[in-house]
Amino acid sequence: MKQILKYTFFLLLTVVVGTSCKKSITDINENPNSPTDASITPNLILPRSLVAIGARVGTSFGTYGQWMGYWSRGGDFGPNGETESYNITTNFGGGEFAGWYDILFDLNTMQNKAAATNQTFYVAIAKILKAQGFMYLVDQYNNVPYSKAFDLANNVLPTYDKGSAIYTDLNVQLNEAVDLLNAAVLGNNTGLDAADIMFNGGSAASYSFTSAKRNWIKYANTLHLKLLLRQAYVPGFNPTSEIAKIVANGQGYLTTSASVQPGYLITDGKQNPFWNAYKTLVTGAESDKFNRANNYALRVLRDSSNDIRYQFYYSPAQTPLSGNTYYGYNYGEALPSTGPYFSANSSNVAGPGLAKSATQSQWVLTSIESLFIQAEAAERGWITDATAASLFASGVRESYAFLGVPSSVTAANTYLGGTNVYVDYAGSTDKIKTIVRQKYLSLVGINNFEAWVDWRRLPGDANVPASCVIAVPFSMNGNRVGRHIPYRLQYPTAEYNFNAANVAAEGAINPQTSKIFWDVN
Repeated sequence: MKQILKYTFFLLLTVVVGTSCKKSITDINENPNSPTDASITPNLILPRSLVAIGARVGTSFGTYGQWMGYWSRGGDFGPNGETESYNITTNFGGGEFAGWYDILFDLNTMQNKAAATNQTFYVAIAKILKAQGFMYLVDQYNNVPYSKAFDLANNVLPTYDKGSAIYTDLNVQLNEAVDLLNAAVLGNNTGLDAADIMFNGGSAASYSFTSAKRNWIKYANTLHLKLLLRQAYVPGFNPTSEIAKIVANGQGYLTTSASVQPGYLITDGKQNPFWNAYKTLVTGAESDKFNRANNYALRVLRDSSNDIRYQFYYSPAQTPLSGNTYYGYNYGEALPSTGPYFSANSSNVAGPGLAKSATQSQWVLTSIESLFIQAEAAERGWITDATAASLFASGVRESYAFLGVPSSVTAANTYLGGTNVYVDYAGSTDKIKTIVRQKYLSLVGINNFEAWVDWRRLPGDANVPASCVIAVPFSMNGNRVGRHIPYRLQYPTAEYNFNAANVAAEGAINPQTSKIFWDVN
């Protein structure tokens, strides 16, 4: 039988098992028909949570890819309602709210169980991954349930915490996690070699506790720096003390991508999530005819910056028209109801640099993003272990290598020798802009969410944040009627139905005017 823990504020899906005897790729019970609380141990929860995070990061940010000029609607489809009109209601994006809380509840359960049995490595991992999940929630909704979120016995209808207060406590949680990791011994952290599918080297047999400890600290440090950069323009914000804590642990930041690998298979429900969502189903059929290359990113890469990476972010059209092997659409435009501009005539978003195989590892936080995060922090004078220029160049080289560009170092160095605004770091008069522009071009389809964050957090003109940094055109949808890309999401309908008083206390939310606390521009 399925064990269901029902939340009135977001209707949690499950903590342990599926709906039947059918096993999934991360089944955590030998007999899913008779789970017991004692059988739900940290080493069974961790891989399930990591797989869920990988799937969410890999497949749930398509809307932001569309808004930010990476992706567009294929020619087989008509206008896409709320997404293209920017008229965001409470019915839009509820899966982000419920999905992250589902994962966070599992992680909180793992943390409590691990703490009760002195399995401190699991406690640390839970703190790190919870920090990541709450970061994504705050970055979309601002204030959300946090301090009372999992206290079902006393707070079944949790109040909302301020986004700024949550961020402050996430710093504390990440610092505590690093301290726990530094002090951890393998000891009774039961089953860690198999459970840590992020840093197990590909199998339990190759697991190195020392290496895993170092990598988890790097992961925490990278996430911590990312949280601090989000707040760079908040008046009075000073990261000095938090940066000092990161530097003091001496492990630095991610230099290889953090990815999950539970043993993806070419079987229903077990393929790599990005591949399965955007490339090919087990049957061999095309997974996604909706998402296609957006002309904005395609033209910047191909025409404005002479950047070969477009051939790795996007696939050639199945049926090219007039030699247009790589073909995209303007976001929100009204397409002809009859041919020839169908999805098959355009480039899909699962290019060979992203969708390499159905069994590939699923990235969660890439070394590409890590290097550009460091480059911006170095340019701001926050970190000094490497120059911003060297980190910028390393980020470009890492992008080319990640995508599998042939002779990637040579190709990247040739590109770095260019003089356009996306790559000319040395000649730039505003190096933060250049770093963020190149970060934008380096994360197409990899982390669409970060482009939306950067568009909001960086200074722009009075109405359009970062317009001179990431100058994405607005949707051409005729129902947009003056609306711009949303600053945030509405709280989902389920919250208004089941946690009405607390969500009402947040006041009227307007995605066109209400902002995340760090969006002060």
